[in-house]
Amino acid sequence: MVSVESCYTVLPSEPTPNAKFFSLCEQIKLRTHAPLLYAYKPHPDHKISTLVNTLRHSLSQALAIYYPLAGRLSSIKGGQWELHCNAKGAQILEAICKDANLDDLGDFVPTHLVSKLIPNIDYDVPVEDTPLLVAQLTRFRCGGVTIGVAFCRAAIDGTAAMRFMTTWAKLARKENLDHEEMTPCHDRNMLNSYKVHSGVHDHSEFRAPPLWLGPLGKETKVVVATVKLRDEQVKKLKRKGNYVNMNTTSTPRPYSTFEVVAGYLWRCASKARYAGNGDQPTRLSTLVNCRNRVSPPLHGYAGNAVFPTVTPTCSFGEIMHRPLSYAAGNVRVALERVTGEFVGSALDHIARQKDMNLVRYNFHYPAPSVHEGPYKGNPNLFVVSWMNFSYKDADFGWGKPLYFGPGYMDSEGKAFVLNKANGDGLVVAISLEASHMDAFKKFFYGDIEEEFLVSKM
Repeated sequence: MVSVESCYTVLPSEPTPNAKFFSLCEQIKLRTHAPLLYAYKPHPDHKISTLVNTLRHSLSQALAIYYPLAGRLSSIKGGQWELHCNAKGAQILEAICKDANLDDLGDFVPTHLVSKLIPNIDYDVPVEDTPLLVAQLTRFRCGGVTIGVAFCRAAIDGTAAMRFMTTWAKLARKENLDHEEMTPCHDRNMLNSYKVHSGVHDHSEFRAPPLWLGPLGKETKVVVATVKLRDEQVKKLKRKGNYVNMNTTSTPRPYSTFEVVAGYLWRCASKARYAGNGDQPTRLSTLVNCRNRVSPPLHGYAGNAVFPTVTPTCSFGEIMHRPLSYAAGNVRVALERVTGEFVGSALDHIARQKDMNLVRYNFHYPAPSVHEGPYKGNPNLFVVSWMNFSYKDADFGWGKPLYFGPGYMDSEGKAFVLNKANGDGLVVAISLEASHMDAFKKFFYGDIEEEFLVSKM
């Protein structure tokens, strides 16, 4: 239903530094691309030739500022990445969807047709030939358009990607950039310099995750769904998650929205996967932006500055039967361990590794790009917060996006938490085994509406 009609290579609008960057943080990232989808309602100025020319011209200007994105990765010793700022350029694809309107995409669940709105990257070619940034403009018969953007995970993180999109959009609107927007920090040594050997942290996030202990189900196909929480439901969950806190003599800081929602997703996924195996080990993984957790802070850093962290390993039984505060508390433990000292220690740990492919496997399993052979099951959950992403700044001159979210998901046990576009609550995109998804939805919505009971465990 979606056909690509043209492909354009876009070079920086002016000469850029011919540098080579090596970032310790980026060594643990994958060469694959994070797929972001923006959708825009029909606009009188949606003349396709104008849209494409606007995007190409403004992207060329943006690449002169964010010049590493016009470069290429190179694989060096031990499976490590080096970023060559060689100005080979980014790509823009022009596509059309003649058989559907934007309304036909419903909630933009990142599967089937929606995944076709994201650039299809060929990973069979050498990494040195793979663009770090590819964008696809797709027009629909209703006049609406989508922009699917694929950012290489080993070159940029979500925070920097949002800043890039804001810059690109402002240039498309022919607006002036302020000094901070004109001068992002690309020097990877800024982050590398925090490396320190402390010996305090065990860095379990880089060790193999808990394995599925029992037999696999008959249906191991991965499916994706979106579930929603209204503001009132989020508040209800937070009251439930903080109930133990509110009834203790001490006054601990209330659990945050992310801590409670991530803990709740972990509980619902554990219930959905449960097959009488209450002693099944499980952990939750997430990512933490370290820009403001190191001293001095990394202001304007445009590389990858997010570090993985994991909860203590628990059991299905503990997550299912203890109060929600137990799961939320374990999520907090994972988040709070990421201090400036932790970041320095993590960088040192990464620098000592001989095989980065093994490190990537341990954290990113079961992502298809890191493992071969049959699926081995997964008792864990990887939850990423996109709640603070300023996606509405991605206005290229034809209005703010009516939707933003992941455009494709194929890794079992991964979830993205986003703010709803209308501001009323949250939306979660989650991928699970097909045999578990219906049960997950049942627990997700059913447990919120349960009578408020307090476990004495």
